[in-house]
Amino acid sequence: MAERFAIAQVSPYPWEDQHEVNAFVVGLAQEQARSGHRVLVLAPSRSPELVRESRRLIRRAREAPEALLNHAGGVRVLGVGELLPIAQGRRGAMPAPPLDIARTIEEALGAAPLDFVHVHEPFAPSASSVALRHSRALNVGSFHAPAERVLSTQVVRRFVELFFGRLDARTASFQATRELMQRFFPADYRVLRPGAASVAPERDGGPVRLAFCDQEERAALRLFLRALRRLPADLDWRATIFVPRGAAPAATLHSRLRERVEVLSERETSEEAVLARADVVVAASLGTVPAPGLLVRALGAGAIPLASRLASYEEVVSGRDDVGLLFEPGDVEVLAAQLERLIRDPRLRERLSASGDVAREELSWTRVAGEFDALYAEVAGRRHDPEGRPRVREALAAQPLIEVDLHMHTDHSHDCATPVEVLLSAARDAGLGAIAVTDHNEISGALDARAKAPEFGVKVIVAEEVKTAGQGEVIGLFLEEHIPRGMSLAETIAEIRRQGGLVYVPHPFDRLHSVPDYEHLLAVVEDIDALEVFNARVAIPAFNEEAVRFAAKYRIVGGAGSDAHVTQGLGSVRIRMRDFDGAEEFLESLRDADILRRPQSLLYVQALKFLQTKATTPAGRRASRRRRVQRAVRNR
Repeated sequence: MAERFAIAQVSPYPWEDQHEVNAFVVGLAQEQARSGHRVLVLAPSRSPELVRESRRLIRRAREAPEALLNHAGGVRVLGVGELLPIAQGRRGAMPAPPLDIARTIEEALGAAPLDFVHVHEPFAPSASSVALRHSRALNVGSFHAPAERVLSTQVVRRFVELFFGRLDARTASFQATRELMQRFFPADYRVLRPGAASVAPERDGGPVRLAFCDQEERAALRLFLRALRRLPADLDWRATIFVPRGAAPAATLHSRLRERVEVLSERETSEEAVLARADVVVAASLGTVPAPGLLVRALGAGAIPLASRLASYEEVVSGRDDVGLLFEPGDVEVLAAQLERLIRDPRLRERLSASGDVAREELSWTRVAGEFDALYAEVAGRRHDPEGRPRVREALAAQPLIEVDLHMHTDHSHDCATPVEVLLSAARDAGLGAIAVTDHNEISGALDARAKAPEFGVKVIVAEEVKTAGQGEVIGLFLEEHIPRGMSLAETIAEIRRQGGLVYVPHPFDRLHSVPDYEHLLAVVEDIDALEVFNARVAIPAFNEEAVRFAAKYRIVGGAGSDAHVTQGLGSVRIRMRDFDGAEEFLESLRDADILRRPQSLLYVQALKFLQTKATTPAGRRASRRRRVQRAVRNR
C-alpha cells in the first residue's frame, strides 16, 4: 500500500467564493481523504463562526497536535481570517494577509504534524505565500491560470522568487500555465490537469440551454449579451447567467433578452446546478481572468464548451478530440455565429457531446489524486533514512562525550590570519575535543593541524570549504587530498565521495555568503550527509532557521560551527557528541548530538577578523603571527 501522508492544502481565496482554485482544492482534498490521507484545508474566510472555531481548534492542538488531522468528516477546513483585497471589486484579485492571518497560519502549520504543505497560487502577498514562508514540511506548489498574477508580480519578482525557491515540486493545471510560469519563473512544472465531479444532467429536451458563469470579467459578460442580441428571433434557446456574488438587476438586460435570460446568484442556486441544466457553456474571457477549470467542470456535467481562443481554453476544448467550439477573443460576430450553429444543429451537438463523453473518462478526481500521490511519493522518497546505522550508535554509547566545532579557518585561508598552532591551542583552551579545519579551497592547513594535533590533545578532522562554479560552497569532511575550486556542485560532491569523505553544506541559506540556492540543494539532496543548521557568523537568524527547516523536512543530520576566522570566535557554537573514530562513527554520533550556543558578539569577532587580516601591514601580520605561534608552542 502506498504511503499515506498528512497534508495541508492552502488556498489564497476566501473559502466562501466559488473560485476555481477552491474547486480544485475541494476535489483534490476530498479524494485524498477517501484514499486514506489526512487532509487539512487552510483558506481565508468571511465566516466569523468558522474563524472562531478554527482558532479554538488550533489552540487545542498545542496539547494534542494530531487532533487537527483526525476529522470524522475526512477533510477539516480551517478559516484563517478575512483578507484585505488588493484590488477592490475584483473577486479574482489575490488578497493581502493582515498580521493576524499570518499568525494563525503559522500557528496552524506549527501545531499540525504535516508531511506536505500544498500551496495553490502562492504569489505574494497571499495566504499561500504566508504558508510557504512558515512551512516546516515538504512543499508542493500548484499554479492554475495565473496570467494576471504573473504580470502583476513582476515589480516584486525577486521577492516572489525567494518564496518560490522553497517549493520542492511545482505543478501546473494546464500546459499553457506551465509555459507561462516557465517564461517568468523558470523551473520544472509538471502538468497535472484538474478533475471534475460527474454531474447528472438535468436537461428537459426543451429549448437549447445556454450558460454563462460570470468570472468578474465584465467585458466577457457584455460580449456574451451582445452576441445573444444578434441571434435570429426564430431560434429556440434560453440562457442563464450565474453571478457568484450578487445578481445583476434584470433592468440591465436589453429588452430583447429579458424573457429569455435569467440572472441567478449563489444565494439562489449553485454553479453545479447551472452546469447540469446547460447544453452549452460559454467562456468568453478576453484573457484578463481566464477560467479553464470552468470548461473542465462543464465537461463533467455533460455540457458543450464554447470558448474564446485562449491557450488554456483551447487546451481543454481541442485536446485529443474536439469537444466544443472556439472563437477569437472579443469577436462578437463569430461568437454569435457559433451559438447559432449549436442551437440550429442537433447533430453537431450530439457529435461534440459524444467526444465529451470520452473526455470525461479522464476527468475523475481519482485520477488527479493518483497523479499527486505519485508526485508526493517521489518527493518524500528523497528524504533521508533517519535511522542511519543503529548498531554503530549502540557501540558509541560507551564513548565519552566531547565538544566539537565543525567550521573554522587558519591562515592557510585567504581571509584568516590565525596560525595552525594558535588555533589548536585556542581549541584546547576552549574545551573542544575535536575540530574540523575547513580552510577555503585549501587543505594544507588542515593536514598541518592534524599532524600537530597530538601535541595539543585535540582531534582534527581534515576538511576543505570548496567554492563551486556558481553553486555556492560545500565542505568535504574527512579528506586526504586537495579539491580544486570551480567545479560544479555535483562534481565537487563526487570528488568528496571518491575520497571517502562526508558532504557537509555550510550556511546553506545565508545570502550574505556564497551559498547554493534551493534548487541546487534539491538536485543533490540525496548526497548531502549533513547540513549546517547553525552558523555563529550568520548575521540574520532567519537564515539559520531556514536551514533547520530544510534539514528537518528532508531528515538530514544537522551540524553546527563557529565559522571562526579569529580565535575569539572559536567554540561560540559547539556540538556535544560521543567520541568517534572515522567518518562513519562521526556521522552516527552526530545523529544524537546536541548543539550548544555561547552568546558572542558577531560585531566583535568581525572587527577582530578585519584587524588581523586587513588593518595591518604584511610585515606587521608576520610579526604578530610569530609572537602568537611562540606563545601557543610554549603553552602546549
